[in-house]
Amino acid sequence: MPGVLIAGNWKMFKGPGEAVTFAAALRDRVAGLDGVDIAVCPPYPALAPVLRTLDGTSIAVYAQNVHWEAEGAYTGEVAASMLHELGVAGAIVGHSERRQLFGETDETTAARAAAALAEGLRVIACVGETAEERDAGQTEEVVRRQTGAIADVVGLHEGLVLAYEPVWAIGTGKTATPAMAQDAHAAIRSVLDVPILYGGSVKPDNTEELCGQPDVDGALVGGASLVVDSFAAICEAAARIP
Repeated sequence: MPGVLIAGNWKMFKGPGEAVTFAAALRDRVAGLDGVDIAVCPPYPALAPVLRTLDGTSIAVYAQNVHWEAEGAYTGEVAASMLHELGVAGAIVGHSERRQLFGETDETTAARAAAALAEGLRVIACVGETAEERDAGQTEEVVRRQTGAIADVVGLHEGLVLAYEPVWAIGTGKTATPAMAQDAHAAIRSVLDVPILYGGSVKPDNTEELCGQPDVDGALVGGASLVVDSFAAICEAAARIP
């Protein structure tokens, strides 16, 4: 994967109209920016119009989830082949909100990743510990277990990216220190040596320090990806990293 990857996860924000306005503004703002790969992850209804808006640019469009089966009676789910046909470049799997709120497990995360990769999509597979697990000194144990489940099913794959997102830093304003992020990324890389993003209250003013760590290859951005100026500033900061 060339360059630093900055991916914006819009979660359940921005319907088609707002998403197109945002995508057009981002397209113009980062035109000509080198040294960083950029992806946006809109909600399902906004995927097609955002793809049209960003057609011909280097900004990739990812879905926020994908199912492990090719088709079937899975109400509310979307198959990898459907995303591929639409023109989506990849998908997030195993996000902490999916794990915490919707019962995703290490096994279903790995299955979703495998299905997407088999279809030719790229994948951002998420791992990370809760506040309770960190307080108990279990961070490395947890991320190695979660990463190992993905490694067992997928192995090394050129389309796979991991994202370390400590659950306690998602939407809380709390951010892992650069040293904490580096330690967790190193533990993850000891299991599976693929690009690893950091996710958890990433902002323009902490991007360079976080993404400048030896084992941090970019960022999965949540709240700050919802505003063009802040997301573009994060991309610009990442592009300055040697």
